[in-house]
Amino acid sequence: MTVISTLLKITGGLCLFLYGMKVMSDGIQRAAGDRLQRFLNLITGNRFTAVFTGFAITAIIQSSSATTVMVVSLVNAGLLNLTQSIGLIMGANIGTTVTAWVVSLIGFSLKLSELALPAVGVGFICSMVKWKYRDIGEFILGFGLLFMGLDFLTKSMPSLGENVYIISKISNMGFFTYVIGTVFGMMITLFLHSSSATTAIILTMAYNGIIGYEIAASMILGANIGTTIDAALASIGTKTNAKRAALVHVLFNIFGTCWALPLLKPLLALVELVTPGTMTPGMVNDPMVTAHLAMLHTVFNMTNTIVFLPFVKYFASFVTFLIKDDPSETAEPVRYRFTFASGKIQNTPEMQIVFAEKEVRDMANHVLLMFSRFNNVIQALFEMQDRQTVVTSLGDELKQKEEYADQMRDQIGAFLMICAKEQLNPRSEHRVSQLLRIISDLEEISDDCCSLSFILENGVKENLVIKKKEMDALIPYLNQVENFLNLVKDNLGRKLSPTTLSYARELEKEIDFNRDKLRKLGRKRLESGKDVKTELLFIDIVRRIEKLGDYCLEIAETLAV
Repeated sequence: MTVISTLLKITGGLCLFLYGMKVMSDGIQRAAGDRLQRFLNLITGNRFTAVFTGFAITAIIQSSSATTVMVVSLVNAGLLNLTQSIGLIMGANIGTTVTAWVVSLIGFSLKLSELALPAVGVGFICSMVKWKYRDIGEFILGFGLLFMGLDFLTKSMPSLGENVYIISKISNMGFFTYVIGTVFGMMITLFLHSSSATTAIILTMAYNGIIGYEIAASMILGANIGTTIDAALASIGTKTNAKRAALVHVLFNIFGTCWALPLLKPLLALVELVTPGTMTPGMVNDPMVTAHLAMLHTVFNMTNTIVFLPFVKYFASFVTFLIKDDPSETAEPVRYRFTFASGKIQNTPEMQIVFAEKEVRDMANHVLLMFSRFNNVIQALFEMQDRQTVVTSLGDELKQKEEYADQMRDQIGAFLMICAKEQLNPRSEHRVSQLLRIISDLEEISDDCCSLSFILENGVKENLVIKKKEMDALIPYLNQVENFLNLVKDNLGRKLSPTTLSYARELEKEIDFNRDKLRKLGRKRLESGKDVKTELLFIDIVRRIEKLGDYCLEIAETLAV
């Protein structure tokens, strides 16, 4: 009965620790998740900044699994390339060692568990009050729960000492002890889906004298392999490069453990050299044991990164060789499918909105290509022999692209509506509202591009050809609208500056001015007895093109708010 009671206490303490870590991580992700994603995307110019970025993000959100899942998702969305992802994954491995230091220095040395209950109270109240810092309150709540769980775990462990026969038997088996410890650490992490939680358990067991220093060190190495499970799971059903990024994480951690395990004694000697303070052999509740293990975790991951960092490009080539390109990914899709990050690790909507932003940029590029296609055809119409075939093909092509744009609007909009129902911070609420308005305007642009192709097709069928003088006047007008569409596309995902907004308004005024001028040209030709149907066709095209400028201005003003 005593054993069952002890196991239940340990389980309760561990679950409280895990829940506290989740609440703390979710709180910081809600508070700054969208900015973290942008940070990952922008601060990855070379392998060194990529490593630093991965370290910084993981240190902030206290979860290497969350960072690597985020990286895999960004690679899948095309926001990061494979080489950038390798540096980020290396940095995430270093960043996860911060948890070991927090647990070691605060959890065991400073006895912060006495402040855990007040932190839970303060955090809960802050998280329930509707104010802009409620996510920080959730972070404080998770922080308190984490250390309450660690305190319960520490107090429950000592009674296990006389019952853990297996561990005591394998502690003096030489190199085989390290192998078994590595397997244990890996299996615990695979079960818990958290190397941070596994590290906390290992530190607690070492602190209470249940396991020795060396076997604890080997278990930490095993935890580095086990933590790759989340990236591997996140890569299921993703594109080829995302699968490669997940494989990088697995191989990097396995290779690291393979070289470190035979050299564990020299590695521990190095840790002993660089760690202040001396451990007391056989001493129970020795805080120096946890400090040395935390240092081992840091030294191992930093050394592993230093060893492999010069070979990032070769590493990328190796995983590219192992996972071949999928031919279906290069083919132009007929139907649109919005895939975004999912799973328990990354369930905060703030962390997902950046994927919707990327899809909206793709949608803007899609409608720009539609208009560019129409623009190229109408300008070259005079030089074409078989005009009917060309405009019919254009109509079919833009109709298909318009249906694709409809699918983009529906799926992105549905996702954004799901996000809007969640508990978002004010900044994210504003972004969701912006994106919903933008995709509506972009879909309207795609409709008008399609309508323009049908108007042109009907005109050619009736042998109505716009005269050269009118076409020469129309071309600058068409190019102005295409430039406006480019301006909108290039500024999606950022707040429009007052200067750029002023330029957008001037551009729209110029488009309106040219519309009026072209209308007058059409009316004059009507009054002079020119073909009525041809001139009405010309005026209809002018009118619909001007509407595109209106939609572009609406998007620009939305981005400026």
